[in-house]
Amino acid sequence: MISPPAAPSSFPRYGRSKWRMRLPFFAASESSRARINRSRAGRSSESCIRAQASGPLAVLPTVGGGYTVVWAVRPARAAELLALDDQAFAAELLDSFGWRVGRWTRVGRRHQYPLALSRAAQTVAGRVVLIGNAAQALHPVAGQGFNLGLRDAATLAEMLAGANSAPDFTELLARFAAWRAEDRQGVTKFTDGLVKLFGSDLPGLGLVRNFGLLLFDLSPTAKRALSRVSWGFAGRMPRLARGLPLE
Repeated sequence: MISPPAAPSSFPRYGRSKWRMRLPFFAASESSRARINRSRAGRSSESCIRAQASGPLAVLPTVGGGYTVVWAVRPARAAELLALDDQAFAAELLDSFGWRVGRWTRVGRRHQYPLALSRAAQTVAGRVVLIGNAAQALHPVAGQGFNLGLRDAATLAEMLAGANSAPDFTELLARFAAWRAEDRQGVTKFTDGLVKLFGSDLPGLGLVRNFGLLLFDLSPTAKRALSRVSWGFAGRMPRLARGLPLE
């Protein structure tokens, strides 16, 4: 889900805009066919995030061999990029991202959305509960908003499956909110911190940031640590997230 659905008035939201726009789109490159072959051989492809002064440029592999690209840029730059034809846009993308996946051979339809952090002040009210993007719209980096929504759904399903035939839903949902609060807060801070790091214009930070990303790219241990983030920041993992049945 790209944009959060409107929450009921009983769920006030708060957040802030980063004065950036995000351009999500599908693209294919010269490496797409090789990625399909690696997938068939049981070898996975890795996501890539390139730090830029305007914000992160994320290239995320898809099952079909292409990539989902999320490009964070300032509003004026977004307007320039959207006005380009596919060939010129692919050249700009190559110039910004580099040759890591080869030359871009196809780019899909582009859209722009405000890059903003938005959270519901509370996630439950009576018998109503917000999960996923309805509860928090995070910055689209590292895929953590999607993972957080899956853990929300898995936790709620587990609690409903374990409830008696006539549960007190107000009490059950209050326990759900308490269970999810620490993970929700941790993921929100993590993704917001990444955007601040990638988008900072402080002198010298760009060199430090790029050097750190290079070390990360060369370190399997660091990559495993980041992948561990997708399991959540705190609390007991729901059964579905651990590959176990609800009961």
